[in-house]
Amino acid sequence: YDAKLRSVPWYSVYGNHDYHLDPCACSSDPSDCAQVNWDVDDLSRFYMPGYSWYKVHEDLGLEVVALELNKYMDGWNMTAKADELKFADCKWTKCQGACYGNADARAEQALDLFRERFESSTASNMIVFSHYPTDCFSSLPDLLANLSNASERDIIFYGGHRHSVDNTSTWRTAPNRNWVVGGGGGWSCDGPSQGFMAATVGEDYWIDTYPVLVDYDICCHPWPTKVVV
Repeated sequence: YDAKLRSVPWYSVYGNHDYHLDPCACSSDPSDCAQVNWDVDDLSRFYMPGYSWYKVHEDLGLEVVALELNKYMDGWNMTAKADELKFADCKWTKCQGACYGNADARAEQALDLFRERFESSTASNMIVFSHYPTDCFSSLPDLLANLSNASERDIIFYGGHRHSVDNTSTWRTAPNRNWVVGGGGGWSCDGPSQGFMAATVGEDYWIDTYPVLVDYDICCHPWPTKVVV
């Protein structure tokens, strides 16, 4: 990455593909994780001090909360109950059974953390992010209710996984805001809007958040056609 891009910390959380070869799919010790980094000043790596975590920015009136919720990868299936969902990509690891158990435990830890921060935070705003968008959490009504609660602060949720940038395909959390931010191509393009989200914090701590989109054809190329001779 360009040095200018890496001149500030990048915050991260585990997604499904990250676990395919990562040792901590099979371990309950975060120190075994290839991507965990406790040092926010180490700009050579993304900042991720554990599976789920939070960081307060008092000067911005902001708290950032990261949630590891890979258990709910298949939560797009709204007929599935929470106790029926399993982290589907555990099948690509060396330890499918242990991976299931770790994903279940990490999801429970994530939900406990968000509940605690929702009740205890004194920040004017909260940015919450996970690898998954809100429409993967229909089996978690308490989570969605809290993400929609603006009685104490504004909450903005960002999720990824689906390769699009929009706020129309997700489960609504009004009066708060949420977006799926998975644009930029990669495995596929799942919508016409590709790019990233930007946010600015005003002097009154109001967060203005908006998409920055790129030309669809730059990110989304047709699959190559295999020619058999």
